[in-house]
Amino acid sequence: MRYAVAATLLLVACAPDPAPPIANDTAANVAAPAVPVAGAPPGPVADTRAAPIPGELKTFRDWTVACDNVARCAMASLGPDMGDFPRFTVQVTRAAGPAGGYEVALNPLSDDDAAPVALTIAGARFDGRSGEGAARLVAAMANAPAMTGVDAAGRALGSVSLAGAAAALRYIDAAQGRAGTVTAAVATGPGAAATVPAAAAVPVIVAPALAGAAARPTAAQLADMRRVARCEDRMTADHWDVRTAALGGGATIVVLPCSAGAYNEIDALFVIRDGTVAPAAVDAPSGFDATGADSQTPVSSIVNGDLGDGLVSSYAKGRGLGDCGVAQTYAWDGRRLRLAEQRAMGECRGNPHYLRTWIARVERR
Repeated sequence: MRYAVAATLLLVACAPDPAPPIANDTAANVAAPAVPVAGAPPGPVADTRAAPIPGELKTFRDWTVACDNVARCAMASLGPDMGDFPRFTVQVTRAAGPAGGYEVALNPLSDDDAAPVALTIAGARFDGRSGEGAARLVAAMANAPAMTGVDAAGRALGSVSLAGAAAALRYIDAAQGRAGTVTAAVATGPGAAATVPAAAAVPVIVAPALAGAAARPTAAQLADMRRVARCEDRMTADHWDVRTAALGGGATIVVLPCSAGAYNEIDALFVIRDGTVAPAAVDAPSGFDATGADSQTPVSSIVNGDLGDGLVSSYAKGRGLGDCGVAQTYAWDGRRLRLAEQRAMGECRGNPHYLRTWIARVERR
């Protein structure tokens, strides 16, 4: 089963203009980056103002693959379209650049399952999770139909199909510019490692230092927020908790439950500053719709929203099992919420360990 997440991955550079503020909103001024002075020591890292363009997900039979904005690529195993899912999943990640190596993660499908300690392919055992051991495993994966996970006693814990693994590795070779070189996994050639492009720099988001206490919205302000966001009447019940957190610079984020389905809660986003409430501006929509979590409201939304460490997170499930969907984290830069990380899984086939498609570094000062 495939869930439609492609719309989310084709993000626009900027979100649509936010809805008019509920009251007279006064936007905080953001200091312009300092101009470097010749001969002066290096200053703080500047905000790169990068427009978020997450990578796409591609599926090759029983494997799905994604590369992020710094060309870090990962491929993940998928269960069968029909029948029981394997008791564990496998994820192979490769860093960009000439020396980019492999990392292998073996994850149990549920808390009741045990993760394998090793994998076997055609009778050969592979214990390595990084370095040369992981490279040997990857080479074997490209030329076999399946692999088996084993426990510490050598007992089999189940098998994972390798159908499509070679094609996924070839895709990574091309995406990282290593096809035709000695560094390729499948698309090998005589090209020197030095011809492989280096990893791109991670974009930087400059965010205010966390300080102060969160403002508490009044009953009147909450009523206005629900009206502007077109929230369902039932979302005013006591068990729908309104969450707030201080973002720094005198701003408070309000995560307002607005509508809900079987396993997804749509939360409208507002910012309180100097006692005034306004819809939060966001540079990348959340959830599955390119216009936001709920395209019927003028207010930006997140899904199953959460707050922590000055960050706002969204986790949109494609179904209750959580084996497909989109997970995102946003940071406040003083004017709007900016996408700091995105992970996604487009196939509802038993793998709840999403692949990273976008990353940025948050610098607080």
